[in-house]
Amino acid sequence: MIVGGQSRRGVVAACSYEARHFGVHSAMPMYLALQLCPDATVISGDMEAYSIHSHLVTQIIEERAPLFEKASIDEFYIDATGLDRFFGTFLWAKELRHTIIKESGLPISLALSVNKLVSKVATGEFKPTPNGKFLPAKKKIFSPRCRLKKFPW
Repeated sequence: MIVGGQSRRGVVAACSYEARHFGVHSAMPMYLALQLCPDATVISGDMEAYSIHSHLVTQIIEERAPLFEKASIDEFYIDATGLDRFFGTFLWAKELRHTIIKESGLPISLALSVNKLVSKVATGEFKPTPNGKFLPAKKKIFSPRCRLKKFPW
């Protein structure tokens, strides 16, 4: 399944893991995506539905997180500094993820790390596994296995 513009000049907005297996990814020209995955079903996006769900997820995070940044319609960074003292950050994040899934019906991924860049890359690396924890001690193990194209330059 590929979501995006259906003309030759269209662009992939999102795609299923099955399409990703063939090399399809977001921001790819649609004609190239269909060359890589000719049997894919292409559907148009629904910005109104995306906005409604994004607002719902924002409300859930706003009610539970001490500090967060909404980076895009579907990407958030939460500063969980100090939560370990009271709750256990990873447990708290897993519970937040569960609440978002329960209340919105959306599948989400999360990664805990030392900064936003590592969280962004780690979330992509953990998919389709829903969550992961990146500890500073594992930095040397994590960094070499990441391809440079994984970093959002």
